[in-house]
Amino acid sequence: MVGVLTTVAVLCGGLLALVNNVTQAPRDAAAENTLNTGIEQVIGGKCSVENKYEITRHINGKKQNFIVYETDKGTAIQSTDPNAFGGNLTVLVGFNDNGEILGYTILETAETPGLGAKADTWFQKVENGGKGGKACIIGLNPQNANLTVSNDGGDVDAITASTITSRAFLRAIQQAYNTYMDKGTDASTGASKQEGN
Repeated sequence: MVGVLTTVAVLCGGLLALVNNVTQAPRDAAAENTLNTGIEQVIGGKCSVENKYEITRHINGKKQNFIVYETDKGTAIQSTDPNAFGGNLTVLVGFNDNGEILGYTILETAETPGLGAKADTWFQKVENGGKGGKACIIGLNPQNANLTVSNDGGDVDAITASTITSRAFLRAIQQAYNTYMDKGTDASTGASKQEGN
């Protein structure tokens, strides 16, 4: 009985490893395609990535990694806030050369459907299905705008019944902007950016 179970377990493990190896390339290609689509979405059209690297920053005593994509039309930065209602909330946000927000997309979220998950559209312009008005962050420059929820004295209306998610989203956007402004050096240690492709 033990021999049969061991044989079945080894065969199943081998099959899983084989399937994983066979499907790895298509999964990587799909992920790359999704990322390229996201970059074009947040930059506002077709663009080519000229440089990609990672910056490690120290925020509230913890290391956080940001991925920077420099394109021919602006800069996209991947930023994660670990304190959303459902855990990590990862955004990709685009900035023009003046630091204004061109667009954003949500890359990872575990927020409640119908509530916190609305972050993907809430902070967009009205014509993109978003809330618009005081909730819209597109076109704002975080240097001049207070990117916190209005309940905390900020300039942005929170998602209805999802203030925790809204705070996490806006922190991720602000940290992306801070990284954009600090490109090339670590904000707290002065360490050089980590080059990569």
